[in-house]
Amino acid sequence: MPRGPRQLDGREVAQRLRAAMPDAVAGATDEWVEVAAPRVAEVLRWLHDDPALDAAQLSSLCSVDRYDRFELVYHLQSLDQNHLIVVKAVLDREQPSLPSVYGVYRGALLQEREVYDLMGIHFEGHPDLRRLFLWEGFPGHPLRKNFLQIAGHHPGLPRFPFEEPGKQAR
Repeated sequence: MPRGPRQLDGREVAQRLRAAMPDAVAGATDEWVEVAAPRVAEVLRWLHDDPALDAAQLSSLCSVDRYDRFELVYHLQSLDQNHLIVVKAVLDREQPSLPSVYGVYRGALLQEREVYDLMGIHFEGHPDLRRLFLWEGFPGHPLRKNFLQIAGHHPGLPRFPFEEPGKQAR
């Protein structure tokens, strides 16, 4: 039975990246390599173009709210080499922004818009950065952990749906 793709060790990917771009790597574990946020597009271009790594496909792009920072996680895949690479970038919570990777992966177009819409992370150089699911003017970004406090929303409903205003339940 054929096996699925294997995930490359982040420390090995970091070692290769350091040889090509010494200042781009911020850290690594066995699962992922962390790169400097301002250099993420440059790093992903290098991973895409390197024949040995051949990270030709962006499988997914997602964000994580860690209360004190945001993390962007890129899952890259090589179909020819049958492996996966996980790249992470850490962002400042106050002004979360990093370069768009749309120039490297066309599939990032909607994924970056989704992260922008739901988390409020700005992608510099994105060709069409606007909300994807919510309307323009929607207050805040609903997947942030502090969304309810910022937008003035409170969990729960003030009353049951279709309940008559002013009528108390017995």
